[in-house]
Amino acid sequence: MAAFLAEKPGNAADDFQTLMAENRLTIYTDGACRDNPGPGGWGVLMVDGDVIEELGGAELHTTNNRMELRAAIEALRHVRQARPILVVSDSLYLKNGITEWLPRWKRRGWKTVGRKPVKNKDLWLMLDELATQYEIEWRWVRGHSGHPENEHVDAVANDHIDRLLAYRRSVEEKS
Repeated sequence: MAAFLAEKPGNAADDFQTLMAENRLTIYTDGACRDNPGPGGWGVLMVDGDVIEELGGAELHTTNNRMELRAAIEALRHVRQARPILVVSDSLYLKNGITEWLPRWKRRGWKTVGRKPVKNKDLWLMLDELATQYEIEWRWVRGHSGHPENEHVDAVANDHIDRLLAYRRSVEEKS
């Protein structure tokens, strides 16, 4: 079940406390890319009561949209038990794709309104399979606007890009 909750005005810390009290798993996701396409990373923060887990990864040649999708996929892969989930992302591509576009793409045989193949179909298929296993609400927040958890997952994604590029440089220097 996909639903969208508009960004709520108010204090992010108050929202965080409310979500914890609702006893649902809250997942913050973000993707980042340097040069698009180029090296990219994704970051996830999973908040389950007092337990907070951080996930992240990177790819050498990708796009920002692929990293946004990868973050949501990896987060849902990491869910250990069925329960209500709130996914918070600054990506309208992810939010609109999962809540609005996906059902239409499927009806059209994975074609856009313009009858072109859907980009990132491989990741959309993975995300769709995972998302249908849970009751999920999808919330969009404005990126780079001071939302603490969103800023954190953005930093995680960028840190993973930095690590990947540093590793690549070290391998190149040794060869």
